[in-house]
Amino acid sequence: MQTLEEAELCFPQLLNISCKKHIRPQAEAMFIYVVLSSISLLTAALNLLVIISISHFRQLHTPTNLLLLSLAVSDFLQGLLLMPFQILLTEPCWLLGDLVCTLCYLINFINVSSSAVTMVLISVDRYVAICYPLQYHTKITTNRVQICVYLCWGFAVFYNVFFLYDNLKQPGKFNSCYGECVINIIGAVDILFSFIIPISAIIILYMRVFAVAVSQARAMRSHIRTVTLQRSATVTARKSELKAARSLGVVVAVFLMCYCPFYCVYLSGNDLVIGSSSQLLMVSMLLTNSCLNPVLYAFFYPWFRKSVKLIVTLEILQPHSCEANIL
Repeated sequence: MQTLEEAELCFPQLLNISCKKHIRPQAEAMFIYVVLSSISLLTAALNLLVIISISHFRQLHTPTNLLLLSLAVSDFLQGLLLMPFQILLTEPCWLLGDLVCTLCYLINFINVSSSAVTMVLISVDRYVAICYPLQYHTKITTNRVQICVYLCWGFAVFYNVFFLYDNLKQPGKFNSCYGECVINIIGAVDILFSFIIPISAIIILYMRVFAVAVSQARAMRSHIRTVTLQRSATVTARKSELKAARSLGVVVAVFLMCYCPFYCVYLSGNDLVIGSSSQLLMVSMLLTNSCLNPVLYAFFYPWFRKSVKLIVTLEILQPHSCEANIL
């Protein structure tokens, strides 16, 4: 029969080196499981719809949508793999081993890094479209965007493997006891490359985008009654670009709101205790962004609503459905 001390350990057979169980109240634990599981399923399902939509319909094969596709792949992996990982971290003990722990963190960081870099690329795309509209189609091509997306994911993998090298070389090196899932990274350098540089680039680019967008909107309103038919087409095209900039601006703003609190805690000099309520809240905000993106697409983009209807009704299985007009 187990003693009380053994019952409180993750590995009773390792009395001297086992972690103690930090058991949550049952109601709190159940609430966390239900919320995170629901977000996980919803995130994976919604982002899968985005992936199918942009991949299947040829009208959506645009440079901007390729960036949204990259973001959707990252968000899909968050819902499919990383949110369940966060659910496991809420358990009193980590039972899947040190290597699995490190790999889960690695995949998590790769996805977060790729999302941040993709947001920077989206900001660059809108910056060129609004500030240099005449050169946009020559500077931002599908092939160039594809190369940028590949480089984005390559950078995310290389960067995070480099910074987690000690953890990958010797999994569990930084655990204080058996039953923990803890890693160590170079904090200041990681914050610089994962937070300060991409966030600064996004904010600077979008400040410029919206400054130019406001001036263009005013110019269009003041001259809308005197333009010729030929210039009316230009005005219509420019309105479309401004609308796209506003829509993507909301996506970027929501990303910043979900992304910043996690790193701001570290910048303030405070530490998040693994498994604590504050740590779960910060990480959940970071991951919830992956679920919000498809919801924003459904709200702002008619093409997404149309494509989802075709997918749900299985009309995409019909011949030549990829040529459907959904714009």
